Amino acid sequence: MGKIALVNGLVFDSTGKPVFKGNILINEGKIEKVGKANEMNIPDEYEIIDLKNKFVMPGMIDAHLHLTGSRSGKVEEDLITPIGVFFARAIKDLESIINAGFTTVVDAGSIIAVQLKEAINEKTITGPRIIAAGPVLSQTFGHGDTHYLPIEYVDYRTTRKLTPFMSLICDGTDECRKATRYAFREGADFIKVMASGGVLSQRDRPEYRQFTLEELKAIVDEANAVGKWVHSHAEGKIGIINSAKAGIKVIAHGDMMDEEAANEVLKAGSVVIPTFAIDYALLEKGSELGVPEWGMKKIKELYEIHVENAKLAYKMGIKLATGTDYSGGVGKHGDNAMELKLFVEKIGMKNEEALISSTKIASEATGLEKLIGTIEKGKLADLIVINGNPLDDINVLLNKENIQLVMKEGEIYKNKLT
Repeated sequence: MGKIALVNGLVFDSTGKPVFKGNILINEGKIEKVGKANEMNIPDEYEIIDLKNKFVMPGMIDAHLHLTGSRSGKVEEDLITPIGVFFARAIKDLESIINAGFTTVVDAGSIIAVQLKEAINEKTITGPRIIAAGPVLSQTFGHGDTHYLPIEYVDYRTTRKLTPFMSLICDGTDECRKATRYAFREGADFIKVMASGGVLSQRDRPEYRQFTLEELKAIVDEANAVGKWVHSHAEGKIGIINSAKAGIKVIAHGDMMDEEAANEVLKAGSVVIPTFAIDYALLEKGSELGVPEWGMKKIKELYEIHVENAKLAYKMGIKLATGTDYSGGVGKHGDNAMELKLFVEKIGMKNEEALISSTKIASEATGLEKLIGTIEKGKLADLIVINGNPLDDINVLLNKENIQLVMKEGEIYKNKLT
């Protein structure tokens, strides 16, 4: 890592301050100093990289995805593909994600990610920082209960590593507490819980309440006991309200979050991740990729409601973070900046707000908000340099060729600067 000076960059620090022409000093993986270019001297021992007025911002964060190695939406893919193939594909997906400018991802359920994060940390493989949930918590007949399989094939404790996405099936507060502890035993950084039904689960529906408020509170209590947090799948109104009342920190999807539910979320201070990108990936290519008709039918019913409720949440001041819900099958990893484009086009955010949602706000969903998400002294040097200005045109982020430099903790993973 050593000492690096990024000079003459158009600095967007994600704190809400105006963009300025500046320099960034990096020392042993951390940001040592940030300042205006004409007011900073560069010490002799620093390696200088001249950004030539290119745009520099914090590394982007996908706060809700799944590293599964999937390549379709077919239910049979999980059953006939060797688990090692899924791991190999996920490694390639990680390379695509970091090349696209995402330096941190939150995996909201995958037994692959909870293991690959260790390979990332020891630099055996290349990719973004992974914050992983591992096996998710689901009630019997829940969104994480693969309804077309025997129950003993679904539960991670009885059939380990059968498919990339597996669950801990738990019912009642005692079982929920034990499943939470088990997830942490398996290396989970946080707990992912299914608080409502969903689109891609066969026999339930998004509006169904899953887990009682008491069960959710038990899960949150166990997570808090070890300094961790809970991230819920909540599409239906009751699931959203219960998640907020239970003290869940991160609420994903929020399709049916009307004003009443949004007020509960505001009261709780939770971060909401709308995951628009998966909606549009499903609508555009779901059938072609083999997504079952029962899944396609539900997404067609929901997507317009989802957009309108997200607009309401934005107007009410709820914290919205970027997360694609991509799996690599439906939703191609590397195209993760699509969520920022949709925040602008569908919710009506300003480009600047979308960038902050993908950095500062999304960092709250990682548990690392004190270390990443902004360009400030003492933060980890997670930075990207862009050819083009996303404040003028958010679409520049969708072309990976425009992401010319990617740095994670002061180490350069991609450098196309000339």
